[in-house]
Formats: sequence, structure tokens, C-alpha cells
Amino acid sequence: MGASAKPPAARVDTARAEASDSQESVLLVALSCFVEQGFHGTSMRDIAGRAGTSIAAIYYHFPSKAALLRAIMTRVTEDLIAVLEQARAGANKNDDAATLLAALVRAYVRFHTERREEAFVGNSELRSLEADDLVHVIALRDRVSAMFNDAIAAGLNQGVFHCVHPREAGLALMTMCTAVASWYRPGGPATSEDIADRYAELALATLGA
Repeated sequence: MGASAKPPAARVDTARAEASDSQESVLLVALSCFVEQGFHGTSMRDIAGRAGTSIAAIYYHFPSKAALLRAIMTRVTEDLIAVLEQARAGANKNDDAATLLAALVRAYVRFHTERREEAFVGNSELRSLEADDLVHVIALRDRVSAMFNDAIAAGLNQGVFHCVHPREAGLALMTMCTAVASWYRPGGPATSEDIADRYAELALATLGA
């Protein structure tokens, strides 16, 4: 082995890193295509052309266009869950449902200002998922809903929320926060933090806090 040759383990690590970079590049291009053209209006040829690779290379990582959509929607929802769990962990130190609900709303809004394209595809292309993929993604989304529903239930039990229709209120809050992704633009008159704080106030008012 020459002095410049890499040991087998290093070559494997390099290959894995290159494969990961390639997958990420394809996912980003697919995301842009789905935003601009819709899932059904995008072909694998479109994605390959914009990614500067071959269709065969994409199929090496993703067996179908549906697999690309599942990967995009799964990742963004799992990332949202992680962000909300972190917000919940920080707020739970106060054992106050109003503080918890506000923290969840702020985290939800900030996430949707930072991941606008993924949020758009995640909500507009649910109908395009294959049956098994839809079940998987809905299960993840149910975990998000559960965090809000639990916080609202805790607030009602603590007597800090006064809401006749808590389930509908939870759906309304999440829909309101999700919609931020459709109109928010960086550099506008209000920062992401400003909007997050305002939406937290709206959420608490909706629940009669």
C-alpha cells in the first residue's frame, strides 16, 4: 500500500459520507421540485436533471419518487417532534400549563419560519403519500397533536384555561401556527421571535387563559 493510500476503514467512512451527501442533495432538489411543480407534476427526470445526476443514481438511494416524498415528510415531522419535546422539557420545570402551551406554540412557529418549504410540502402533499407511508406520517403528526392536547388538558385541570371545545381549539392553534410557513418571509417587519411571541399570546387568549 502506498503512502497516500487510505486504510480500508477510512475508505468505507469516506464512501458513506459521499453517499450521505448525495442523498441529501437529491432530497433538497426533490423538495424544491415538489414546492414549485407539485408531487405529481414532478418526474424523476426533473429531479435528476436539477441534481446533476442520473435517474439510476437516484434509484440507488430512493426506489421511487414516493420514497423521496416519504423521506422528506418523515424527516421534517420527526425534527418538529424533537423541537417540541425540547420546548416541553424546558417549560415543564415550571409545572405551569400556560407556560408549557406558550413554549410549544413559540417552538412550532419558529420551526415553520425556518423550514417553510418542508412545511408546505408536508401539508399540501399528504394526499400524494402511498397508503403505508400515509399511516406512518399520520402517526408522527398525531404525536405532535398529542403534545398540544395534553398541554390544553393540563391547563383545564389546573383551572388556567377556560375553553368549551378544547379539541377544536388545539386543531385551530396548530393550523394557525402551520399557516405561518405560507406567508412568513425573512427580512419582514416582524422577526421570527416577534411572531412566535404574538402567536403565543393569541393561543393563550383562544384558550381563555
